[in-house]
Amino acid sequence: MALIVKKFGGTSVGSIERIEAVADLVIRSKQQGHQVVVVLSAMSGETNRLVSLAKQIDDRPSARELDVLLTTGEQVSIALLAMAIIKRGHSAVSLLADQIAIRTDNMFGKARIEHIDVERLKQELEHNRITIIAGFQGRDSEGNLTTLGRGGTDTSAVEIAAAISADECQIYTDVDGVYTTDPRVEPRAQRMSQVTFEEMLELASLGAKVLQIRAVEAAGRHNMPLRVLSTFNPDSGTLISYEEPEVTCKTVSGIAYQKDESLLIIRQVPEIPSSLAKILTLLAEYDIEIDMISQINHQAGKIDYALTVHSSEYPQAFDVLTTNRDDLQAASIEGNAEVVKISAVGVGMKSHSGTAGVFFQALAAENIQALLVSTSEIKISVLVEERYLELAVRALHGAFGLENVE
Repeated sequence: MALIVKKFGGTSVGSIERIEAVADLVIRSKQQGHQVVVVLSAMSGETNRLVSLAKQIDDRPSARELDVLLTTGEQVSIALLAMAIIKRGHSAVSLLADQIAIRTDNMFGKARIEHIDVERLKQELEHNRITIIAGFQGRDSEGNLTTLGRGGTDTSAVEIAAAISADECQIYTDVDGVYTTDPRVEPRAQRMSQVTFEEMLELASLGAKVLQIRAVEAAGRHNMPLRVLSTFNPDSGTLISYEEPEVTCKTVSGIAYQKDESLLIIRQVPEIPSSLAKILTLLAEYDIEIDMISQINHQAGKIDYALTVHSSEYPQAFDVLTTNRDDLQAASIEGNAEVVKISAVGVGMKSHSGTAGVFFQALAAENIQALLVSTSEIKISVLVEERYLELAVRALHGAFGLENVE
């Protein structure tokens, strides 16, 4: 018998019919002898509906009051699921996050879990009840309701699983696992049976949307095995853990991409250490985060800096740099919002040479120019023109033989 935490997202509980199906799935697990804790999101579309209501009152509603409003979504879904399970003759109880004392900081809209008091939860498990908990929310030290941000139910599930020493945390969603790349871009993409925390963290941070990055970080920190499965056709899914094959011939596990990148080039600044410091300090004053950065075009005591920012911050970043061009002693500021970052990720890079050669040869064969390059021990990322997105992903996927992954 195992203790399993099962998380279901909004599409999984998006209608009464889907909630009934989730009830059957949870009961099957219970009948197999497992103890089950369920963590739920609000029904699909509900959070957006609540945000829309708030903005009809105020375009910039109070962050505290918005959290009070948004926490109501999960209260509906957990109660409905508990009703469906009870109707089927099984014992179940729904609990808001506050009822099991999920304590967070006071960063409304993006709170972080600090502590979970599991006594109430343990009592429910001892009484053999299926316990259904509202994800995405908690309460701060002053008693205010808080939310964890979009996708926060994944994080709730992982933290709850760690707090009760569960054997596994299962994330049920509308996809059946983690794929070697986005199947919508490369139809030959294959589902991976297993991926490491290290790889999943990179893939999540580089654009893969299967799991919230904070949930992967939490799972790695607690060494909590994660499994991604489909609610609609559950099978073995993809297991995410610290386990690595002792011997692997696979250097790359997956290809990820991010469309929300924009490129900025600061031309002809003095080639001295303080130039880059001034640029980064200036952008930091406006809370603009930098992703990739590189020095290019050294000549005659001058240097160009190329960097990327999130597309949502691009207009402000371009305006800030242009306004302060004279202070930076830059000849010009250039920008390009039509770029995309494409990355290859794999722990096999640690022990296999030649990965970069294969990567860039694949791009060269398609005449795709890399505008910026960034690497780590298990990652190679390039910035390319957005029009090459599908071609580059398919070229790299094929070059590393990912269509043959088991």
